[in-house]
Amino acid sequence: MTFRFIADPTAAAAAVLAGDLDAFPNFPAPEILDRLRADARFAVVVGTTEGKTILALNNARKPFDDVRVRRALAYAIDRRALIDAVMSGYGAPIGSHYVPTDPGYVDLTGATPYDPARAKALLAEAGVKPGTAIEIKLPPPSYARRGGEVIAAYLEQVGLAAKLVPVEWAQWLDTVFRQSDFEATIISHTEPRDLDIYARDKYYFNYHSNAYQALYQDYQQAVDPQRQMALVGQLQRQLAEDEPNVFLFALAKVGVWNAALRGLWENTPIPANDVTGVSWAP
Repeated sequence: MTFRFIADPTAAAAAVLAGDLDAFPNFPAPEILDRLRADARFAVVVGTTEGKTILALNNARKPFDDVRVRRALAYAIDRRALIDAVMSGYGAPIGSHYVPTDPGYVDLTGATPYDPARAKALLAEAGVKPGTAIEIKLPPPSYARRGGEVIAAYLEQVGLAAKLVPVEWAQWLDTVFRQSDFEATIISHTEPRDLDIYARDKYYFNYHSNAYQALYQDYQQAVDPQRQMALVGQLQRQLAEDEPNVFLFALAKVGVWNAALRGLWENTPIPANDVTGVSWAP
């Protein structure tokens, strides 16, 4: 088994079409899936992931320390149109840090629907002047690089100027994740059921909520399954209320591989590519 890493969507598409690869389990160019479906050489399989794709905000930096600003950003972005533009329609809008396939999921997309007028009003109420610049650091995945362009256009419509800064993974991990040296970034959190990150004393987006921490402590101590699911719902609602990050969409798993290949995962319950069951059809 040989693994190759091709981040650029155009190069990935070219490698698949040329037959240079037997499989691309996390294909970054969903815009050509119809073309690939029409080619008998390939199997195209679209499944789900645990990826909560967010516009992460540094809650310790102005103006993101003001919940009105964070909510304004959520109102400013049309999630469904973003999915169409970035993922060719593959993915599901989310309104909190949970995905629809998780037990206890609550659909909170209606908490901050697309409403640019409301976004402008909240920014004005918070004292954010038109033309205020926001720097968004973009790691390599196509959902981040492409998403940055679309989100920048939405923010411009409500009077904000987005400065897009592409960074490589090593730089993102050091400056954003370790040092919290950022204003905003686009990232997909692919760990399953990771509501715990919002209860930590230190995490890169610097969200601190006594109410959320108390809820999470209750969740950890709960033993009754119904009580656990009720608390999972409360945790999601608390995040939708506080809007520490702008919750965008659940990342789809877009896989393309040789039609004779068997055993690759359709869905990604954990961030891994398990090849232990892979084989060629006889």
